[in-house]
Amino acid sequence: MLQLLYTAIFSEMLLILTLVFKTPLRKLVIVSLDSVKRGRGPVVVSTVGATLMVVLASSLYSMAKIQQRTLEAGIVNPTDQVLMSKHMLEASLMGFLLFLSLMIDRLHHYIRELRSLRKTMEAIKKQSRSFEDGKNGNSEEHKALNEEITTLKSKIKKLESECEAKGSQAKTLETEVEALKKQSEGFLMEYDRLLEDNQSLRSQLQAIDQSPLNFDNKKSM
Repeated sequence: MLQLLYTAIFSEMLLILTLVFKTPLRKLVIVSLDSVKRGRGPVVVSTVGATLMVVLASSLYSMAKIQQRTLEAGIVNPTDQVLMSKHMLEASLMGFLLFLSLMIDRLHHYIRELRSLRKTMEAIKKQSRSFEDGKNGNSEEHKALNEEITTLKSKIKKLESECEAKGSQAKTLETEVEALKKQSEGFLMEYDRLLEDNQSLRSQLQAIDQSPLNFDNKKSM
């Protein structure tokens, strides 16, 4: 019994050292503990722990019984003293074994939590890097868009200046057309006046041509 307890205790101490220090064996130990905690592993561990607790309680009860018998007898019996030492050693070893088992369970749990936390941090770092890369790409696109906008603005200003020049030319042409219209209206009025003058001159000439005929007709009479 004692040899078995010592073997289990030293095995658990070695297991704790393997979990505490980063060695190539730690990954294998963690995988083994993960497999133990799956399926029927927890039931087996709970059964072994309950058995140890029962044996520990039995040893404590035996110690209490020996102590009570010694107090009643008032004399220390060497056999009871040896049994008391044996039960005390067994109880101490079983208590230490249970404590080390609890330490292994907690260490395994914290290492798994630390691993998941590291994976989460790595994922966050990757997301931040991708976000920064996307931001840099967006900044380059933004610069290209700004350059394109600047080019378009210069083109728009050039077109506006050309439109203004053409507008001023159109206004100049409109004024020239108005002047030509007025000039043509003046020419038309002058043409009408000349036609009237021509008509009046023709009528006067016709009157002059008819006056000698009338005069000759009067003389013949």
